[in-house]
Amino acid sequence: MSAVIFAQKLTKAFGAKPLFRDVTFGVEEKDRIGIIGPNGSGKSTLLKILAGLERPDQGTVTQRQSLRVAYVSQQPDFPDGATVGDILHGAALQGGLSETESQRRMYEWSGRTGFAGLEQVVAPLSGGWKKRLAIASGAIQDPDVLLLDEPTNHLDLEGLRWLAQLLVQGSWAWVLVSHDRWFLDQTVNRVTELNSRYVDGVLSFPGSYSDFLDKRDAFQELQEQQAQALAGKVRKEEAWLRRGPKARTTKAKYRVDSAYALQEQLAEVSTRLREGSTELDFVGSGRKTKRLVVGEGIKKGFGHHLLFEHLDVVLSPGVRLGLLGVNGSGKSTLLKILAKILEPDQGTIKHAEQLKVVYFDQHRQELDRKLTLRQALSDTGFTVMYRDKSMHVVAWAKRFQFQPEQLDVRVDLLSGGEQARALMARLMLQPADVLIVDEPTNDLDIPTREVLEEGLKEFPGSLVLVTHDRYMLEEVCTQFIGFDGQGGHAFFAEYEQWEVWLRKREQRQRLTEGSVAGSSEERSRRLPTKKLSYKEKQEFETMEQRIEAAEALLEKAQGVMTDPSVVSDHVKLEAAVKALQSAEQDVERLYARWSELEAKRQGVPSSYSE
Repeated sequence: MSAVIFAQKLTKAFGAKPLFRDVTFGVEEKDRIGIIGPNGSGKSTLLKILAGLERPDQGTVTQRQSLRVAYVSQQPDFPDGATVGDILHGAALQGGLSETESQRRMYEWSGRTGFAGLEQVVAPLSGGWKKRLAIASGAIQDPDVLLLDEPTNHLDLEGLRWLAQLLVQGSWAWVLVSHDRWFLDQTVNRVTELNSRYVDGVLSFPGSYSDFLDKRDAFQELQEQQAQALAGKVRKEEAWLRRGPKARTTKAKYRVDSAYALQEQLAEVSTRLREGSTELDFVGSGRKTKRLVVGEGIKKGFGHHLLFEHLDVVLSPGVRLGLLGVNGSGKSTLLKILAKILEPDQGTIKHAEQLKVVYFDQHRQELDRKLTLRQALSDTGFTVMYRDKSMHVVAWAKRFQFQPEQLDVRVDLLSGGEQARALMARLMLQPADVLIVDEPTNDLDIPTREVLEEGLKEFPGSLVLVTHDRYMLEEVCTQFIGFDGQGGHAFFAEYEQWEVWLRKREQRQRLTEGSVAGSSEERSRRLPTKKLSYKEKQEFETMEQRIEAAEALLEKAQGVMTDPSVVSDHVKLEAAVKALQSAEQDVERLYARWSELEAKRQGVPSSYSE
């Protein structure tokens, strides 16, 4: 299959800083490509070059004739006063659609995205809803290739599921940049890593993200074996050089030149194989107390909106608690209550005597952005105390991938990922009994997320974690509290249990709303009621079992959608999507029928239940 976009020998630098060199990259019709790589490797720049928004310093990009490409930026910028309809209409026209088709697609995509209506003003929307609108404005153009830069930013876990389903069911080829490993595993059929440690600056394998990790490990092992073989050859040539051979013959001179070339080759390979990584090791206080934080009967709300109530929680050493729920359901609020930053409306929070709590705030307010990095890391500007030992601030900064020349740069001039690492470097100097972490992965690349996970798992105290990174939640946390956004909560041992609980609550709520009868005055004005027939009674009595069976089939279909072998095979994937849609329709149909029978059984006329 030929490429619809083909980039050959691309080189790009900003000033003296090279991003990538001689990178070759292609996109085919059925491709669903995830681009990964460390911060600063040029992922976003590469995407802009493919979209035609930037030009490479060297190299060429060719596209199939009449190819339609839509690009969704990392930070969407919408005009003041614009509505959802304004943005979608403009995007549809930009994609070359007719006015009639634009109108049809506006209603379709506002519904698929979850907006209340086309008149909804964009400015007050949260970051997650603005991100949804930006994605819809790309998809509405019906492109051949959709390019998305960090589409998972600002999306909560529900938003991630929505986007994963949208992309899997989409008819376009697409390329996206993302650091979200769970999302990549659910959606892509090829992963491409942009990294200067590879000979060609890029490493690409077909399959899911998990497949990529396995193949990358095998590739790196082979590279290391080749490096060891090369090192042995260099040692042999160096021994020959030390014997002082006379370069009087052409053969001897050739071997001397070859020996020096081997030394240069080994130095280059060794440099590429040395991958800089952040070192994260949170320090526990060593406290043996079993009950570090005890919360009983906690209730909290804002205005008339109840977040949670009757909540009991105990934090002990070794507990790693993850908080789940949509944005605004109370996760960050509970973190602040546990840290005694906020007071509950009801209930009590008790801390063990002289408890040491370290709090990672998602807004990074503990970082004074007017300070230099040196001042942010060290009160003296020269040394830090880590595990009761003095360490020079330069050495401490290097553990977090900072260069010595960055120490005198103001914090507000650092990138988002660098600010996150600076805050971690500061907090890790504080021994803690309880580590409270709110959205630590914002702006972090995958290598740093992996190191952070190891640090959190090895922390000996108690951890409470809020993150949209599902991969990290499942890797780190041993138990969960899930919030439904309406004041309800429950405890879970696994993430999947939370999803099942939430889905059943939503379905029960729809059933309840559908079976609510009107007032007696309203009923008197309606058509005469009809009681259940014999067959309908039999149907009603078995309805709950039938719904449970249908939900079991739905869960099975959802499980198939997470199978990497299915995601990477478009034929299997299309069949799985159809099976999932069919299962969802069966569940919805059964709930609707149950609601209709329940309404009729209670004496509500069929015209009302419809």
